[in-house]
Amino acid sequence: MPAHLECITCHKQFPINQVLYQCSQCNDLLDVAYTFGSPDPKRLKVDFLNRKLSPVPQDQSGVWRFRELLPFLDRFDSVISLREGNTPLWEVPRVAREAGLQHLAVKHQGMNPTGSFKDNGMTTAITQAKLLGARTVLCASTGNTSASMAAYAARADIRAVVLIPEGQIARGKLAQAIDYGATVVQIQGNFDHAMQLVRELSGEGGAYLLNSINPFRIEGQKTIVIELMEQRGWRPPDRIVLPAGNLGNCSAFGKALREMFDLKLISRLPKLTLVQAAGANPFAQMIRSGSRNLIPMQADTLATAIKIGSPVSWKKALRALEWTHGDVVEVTEGEIADSRALLARDGVGCEPASASTLAAILKLSREKKLMFSEEVVAILTGHHLKDPEYILEYHEGKLSHKGAIIPARYQNSLHTVAAESQALKKLLFDHDK
Repeated sequence: MPAHLECITCHKQFPINQVLYQCSQCNDLLDVAYTFGSPDPKRLKVDFLNRKLSPVPQDQSGVWRFRELLPFLDRFDSVISLREGNTPLWEVPRVAREAGLQHLAVKHQGMNPTGSFKDNGMTTAITQAKLLGARTVLCASTGNTSASMAAYAARADIRAVVLIPEGQIARGKLAQAIDYGATVVQIQGNFDHAMQLVRELSGEGGAYLLNSINPFRIEGQKTIVIELMEQRGWRPPDRIVLPAGNLGNCSAFGKALREMFDLKLISRLPKLTLVQAAGANPFAQMIRSGSRNLIPMQADTLATAIKIGSPVSWKKALRALEWTHGDVVEVTEGEIADSRALLARDGVGCEPASASTLAAILKLSREKKLMFSEEVVAILTGHHLKDPEYILEYHEGKLSHKGAIIPARYQNSLHTVAAESQALKKLLFDHDK
């Protein structure tokens, strides 16, 4: 099989079926590495496209139809899939005008089966867990990982155990994990404490860890950007902007772009722009300081999906920035909130962390760091209804952070009138006179 596990630092190699999350020699992160050979890129593109017409379940997956770039399996008839991927790429003209761009597109991973980009990685990781004979899968989560893992574990008939920070998870995401049958445990700490605990528990009783430190998660998430390139006719945009929490998705994008370039599927690498909330910005602080060491912090942001103070995949994300000559942008709570509401005026909803991408684009525009003709794609990572409380509080003028109300530039207030036509007419039409 043309696949093995390889340390990103010392390059020690391990068998693909070894249960391992970090290098046993230097303790650094692992890649799933391949010997691809020299496939014909034109043939690959045709095969990827033709599978869309196939009735075979794995061909209908927006992950497994790109399986030539995921050759860690020797057979693909036993994959655990919910037909993930196949997510839309939409133009958002209103936001584009606000940003001073000729075109702006969003790729919406919230259209996945459980409503987030985590499904792309969970299908590959759960498939590997099943092959390894895992009896339990576990994760720490701010919400989306727990929902996705619980659903895919249910499909695979594997027990799912989720650790979440008490009171710091959107209820829509919590409801999913519980409903899919996971054992959900709230801890009196933050995400980073939960992550430390699951790493200590992994291996106990055959438990298999499914956070993004697991390299098989990264393999599935690679296909987000592979599918994006296909949707654009294999013509890379100038810039891809994506949220940066635990930094697994950033790592996956960098790996996919490098592999596609080496396989001659694309002719150049787009610039990756990673976005962190100002209160959860350890990676941005590291890049700004010029350091090669990340200093953990106590994360604080309403965008709970990126509320992570000690991102485990930062070295892989740094590698992705170096490969693509990328950058990191920090945005405020108010910028995230207004950008999410502005995007909704284009008929496209998303969870708060997703909107950090639009906030960064608007910020770069204000700073004259974007050109009118630049082709930009923003990645939206989660569904509109993942955090409905946030949306309602914004439009009610009640959304607050650190005790201060966040001004709502695009507020759309709820109206209440008597149940009579005159009152309704007065509300709806009197202002036109």
